[in-house]
Amino acid sequence: MISDDVKLKTSSFPCISNPQKMYSIKDIPSTTSVLSTYTAFTASAMLVRSVISEVQAITGQLIPEQLKDLILSKLGGLFSKPSSQMTLLINEYDGYCIDELYEASVTYLQTKITASMERLNVSKAPRDNKVTVTIHKGEKVMDTYEGIQLKWEMTYVESKGHYSKENRVLELSFHNKFMEKVISSYLPYVIERSKAIKEEKKVLKLLSLGSLYGDDEGPWGSTNLDHPTTFDKLAMDPTVKKELIADLDRFVRRREYYKRVGKAWKRGYLLYGPPGTGKSSLIAAMANYLQFDVYDLELTSIYDNSELKRLLVSTRNRSMVVIEDIDCTIELQNRQETEESATPEQATNNKLTLSGLLNFIDGLWSSCGDERIIVFTTNHKDRLDPALLRPGRMDMHIHMSYCTPSGFRVLASNYLCITEHDLLDEIDKLMMEVEVTPAQVAEEIMKSDDTDVALEGLVKFLRDKKLGSGN
Repeated sequence: MISDDVKLKTSSFPCISNPQKMYSIKDIPSTTSVLSTYTAFTASAMLVRSVISEVQAITGQLIPEQLKDLILSKLGGLFSKPSSQMTLLINEYDGYCIDELYEASVTYLQTKITASMERLNVSKAPRDNKVTVTIHKGEKVMDTYEGIQLKWEMTYVESKGHYSKENRVLELSFHNKFMEKVISSYLPYVIERSKAIKEEKKVLKLLSLGSLYGDDEGPWGSTNLDHPTTFDKLAMDPTVKKELIADLDRFVRRREYYKRVGKAWKRGYLLYGPPGTGKSSLIAAMANYLQFDVYDLELTSIYDNSELKRLLVSTRNRSMVVIEDIDCTIELQNRQETEESATPEQATNNKLTLSGLLNFIDGLWSSCGDERIIVFTTNHKDRLDPALLRPGRMDMHIHMSYCTPSGFRVLASNYLCITEHDLLDEIDKLMMEVEVTPAQVAEEIMKSDDTDVALEGLVKFLRDKKLGSGN
């Protein structure tokens, strides 16, 4: 008999108390069985792989390559891991105007072009000394910044609207973990580098509506402004010249001042006087002095006020907008007269109006941009509406007068390279007695390379003009 103590001990171990539940060494699969099963599985896998290869070969013959790639890409998108690549899109235009970051990026990428690229855009303006090279659509440019690998690509997107055109878009790709650094550090670096590059090869541009020989910039076509006139070469009153230079210097250094007083950072100048007194030459001298591009705006080519606004916001900062012969380029009636005399048909016809022009100069739209100068020229100041002439619109009025003795001395130095001559005093006296423009004086002294002959011809011209004035 088994004692109660033995029964108690065996009841604590189910395997012993119930021999049927106990595992024996016989229940473990043998090594031969395991190897046999593995061999069968391997054979099955090889069979499946062979079948898949056969199916791929058959589908490769029956299904077009493009369709197969499309199917595989769609299936791959279902099972692939999320991409670690980040892409930033930089559009050519931000509303009406060229995007500053896009423009800076194009300039910056010109320094990254290599001989390994397959397609590049090349251009040359008539007066450029060098060929300009930019990346072509689809071309990729690689860059490295503080250990970050970046890829640029030029693409095109067709815009939808009244005017359908292809807008250029730059794509910047990189690992998404560097997004913050790229936006906060790399892109500002690109902008600063582009500014330095432009300063190194600064070429002033003369822009006009429509396409010229240079690169199109929205509605503006451009060419190089190679006008040689500087303030030193201008035959104008020395006091007026000094005041103008001081006013320009004060304007460009007053960014914070204009912001503090709540005014748009712009300045208006009215150049008035007889034809041939150097108004256009003064504009060129101002542009060369400030290194500002010049937008030549003809009001006769503008349809309505909306187009005028669009043109204004498409101009760059640090530029001059010039409207020459404002008194005769377009008929701008007084606002009150227009409102009182307009017929219902005229009232609904949204043409270019004086109110639109004033808003262009001094309204809300004039604040769309910084460091801009607006210049009007006219031969007849008295014909202009007083609303155009008040401060805030035309801040400084500059009278371009007939040639004075001091102006003549500048011309003599420029054209004849002289500061002393026996005839200079007589010419100075005649200059005070007759009205003659700097353009007329320049034409006379250009008629001969011989200084004596040129000055004698000028004396005769002035005497004849004096007699003609007396008669």
